[in-house]
Amino acid sequence: MNLYEDLKWRGLLKDISSPKIEELLNNGGVTFYIGTDPTGDSLHIGHFSSFLMASRLKKAGHHPILLIGGATGQIGDPKPTAERAMITKEAVAKNVEALTNQVKKIFGFEVVNNWDWSKDINFIDYLRDYGKYFSINYMLDKDIIKRRLDAGITYTEFSYMIMQSLDFLWLYENKGVTMQVAGQDQWGNITAGIDLIRKKTGKEAYGFTMPLITKKDGTKFGKSEGNAIWLDIHKTSSYEMYQFFINTEDEMVIDYLKKLTFLSREEIEEIEKIHHEKPELRVAHKKLAEEVISFLHGHEEYEKALRISEALFSEDITKLSSDEVITSLKGVPSVDVSLDKNIVDMLVDSKIVNSKREAREFIVAGAISINNKKITDLDYMIDNKDMIDGKVMVIKRGKKNYYLGFIK
Repeated sequence: MNLYEDLKWRGLLKDISSPKIEELLNNGGVTFYIGTDPTGDSLHIGHFSSFLMASRLKKAGHHPILLIGGATGQIGDPKPTAERAMITKEAVAKNVEALTNQVKKIFGFEVVNNWDWSKDINFIDYLRDYGKYFSINYMLDKDIIKRRLDAGITYTEFSYMIMQSLDFLWLYENKGVTMQVAGQDQWGNITAGIDLIRKKTGKEAYGFTMPLITKKDGTKFGKSEGNAIWLDIHKTSSYEMYQFFINTEDEMVIDYLKKLTFLSREEIEEIEKIHHEKPELRVAHKKLAEEVISFLHGHEEYEKALRISEALFSEDITKLSSDEVITSLKGVPSVDVSLDKNIVDMLVDSKIVNSKREAREFIVAGAISINNKKITDLDYMIDNKDMIDGKVMVIKRGKKNYYLGFIK
């Protein structure tokens, strides 16, 4: 399979601006760019497919440039439903620095900031040199603008398309960029940039989009109750990322393997066969977690995440360090515990149960565990042997209620 065929098989091509793109992709040597606005200080897993696309093209002999929108990030790309909240200039600058370091570390791309060429353009020059090339009718015909007309759209948001087109033109003239790559929601901005280059230079530029990666219900991939799965290991640990992938919807995991890994078609089809025959083994889920975590943070981090995951649900939990336990169970309620106390009193004092009677019922039923070891002795005494590194214990009530116990 050539590159174009591989991208189609993986479901990574949505819109293309010209049939010539197939030849351009297969022949290599294209300088292209992919952009992101600095709305946060880290990329999340929803960005990962796009940046992995840049890596795929780089492996095929193309030259990627990442644009971080220090200028456009202060304006905000129009959302389908409402205006984005403005970010302060100071926050944007901080995010630009963080994303630049992150992208260089993970992907090794050349990074540019559109603030560098946008900051000195005055309003009159902006209107004369760029605004006159955009007809209102043309802009109103773009899908994202159409969807906002009824709800209302500000002039600031309306201008975003011109600013992104200006980026494409600047990169074309100064960096030899002839192609833009983005998610499907950026199609209108890409074609606007292509049109601006043609009107200003008489030359042709190109672009294509990728489908947005979503969950089965169509919601954004990597979002869970408002919490993104971040690429920054300090914001989302490798263990948390492992749990995210291991719990991926069965119907979607093969699609994610195609879009989020460099595994070959043959490898993925073999995994798919096992996945359908023995879904309980979760082979596809484990391989997805291994490939993504190893790419982002190294194979040692994947092995660490796997070790923690296996230990947390066995009596081997005491082999983990206290820091590993605390990090892995982030979000679990914390309680104070006193050493040299009876298990019944400890459960009541820490408010894990409501009464001594309830505590005894849970214990007799085998529903109380300390560090994954069931406690059935009503006279069991809590002491230092129960503390991992002398710092924390894991208390479990029933099947799903976990608590981190710290010494008072």
